[in-house]
Amino acid sequence: MASAVAMPWADTPLALIPTPQFQTNKTDIFTTGATHMCLLHNAIFRGYNSIVNQATRIDDGQDKADFIGYCLTWFKFVKSHHDDEEAVLFPTVAKLLNDDNVWKDTHAEHEAFLPGLAAFHDYLSHDLDGAPLEFDGDHLLELMAAFEKPFEHHFRSEIATIAALADHPNAPAPGSPQEAEASALFKSWGKATVSKAGTFDVVPFFLLNLDRSTGPSAFEGGRWASWPPIPAPIRWGLVNIAGAWNSGWWQFSSCDSAGQPQTLYALRGGSDKAEEKDEL
Repeated sequence: MASAVAMPWADTPLALIPTPQFQTNKTDIFTTGATHMCLLHNAIFRGYNSIVNQATRIDDGQDKADFIGYCLTWFKFVKSHHDDEEAVLFPTVAKLLNDDNVWKDTHAEHEAFLPGLAAFHDYLSHDLDGAPLEFDGDHLLELMAAFEKPFEHHFRSEIATIAALADHPNAPAPGSPQEAEASALFKSWGKATVSKAGTFDVVPFFLLNLDRSTGPSAFEGGRWASWPPIPAPIRWGLVNIAGAWNSGWWQFSSCDSAGQPQTLYALRGGSDKAEEKDEL
């Protein structure tokens, strides 16, 4: 994180998850797949943290409406990610490894935080429907605290579970057609899982919560500053054109349009907020 960014930033209260490749330098398909999943999870963590650190500082009426939209996009991101894993990724990997029990613990972890996540959604979507001025940041934090521990545990545990599949007795042999198939699976799933969740909401949310900074203070030294490998013009369009549809929501994101960590909007001074609104 750049030293100029005021604390708290979006790396607390949930600490970012270290990537398996950074920890082990392994390059097998499961370590690589777990690493890319980890980077996606960290974007979700930054979203969570940015909500926690701003929820009680939202006072302007329009800001409340926009913040609700931002929070609901985070929910959509998490729920879509969960559903896509259960429907596509998990069954395909289980079939590849010929092991129906490989995700047993992961399924249980999902079930542990989903009720609390649903309560979060119901408050924002149903209780506040048409009444954004009634938004209560303290109440939202209470709802989030109720599912934080199982949510955090799962998002960390899943990375270790995927990385450990490299040692599964049925793991594809290096250089085999099965390994190529598994590698293609992770790549195609990772590319599609965010985009199909929503081009005008989830995709900008994801990209605006990816730290692309470099240098010693950046996450893992900036090793992932170019991840995912999206051509610069396309990335720009996804943030600035697709993102324009709900532009007011993204002022609460942890990073700016260039992927650089920024002081969270609700923690800035009045003049800084005014400049931010002028840019939207």
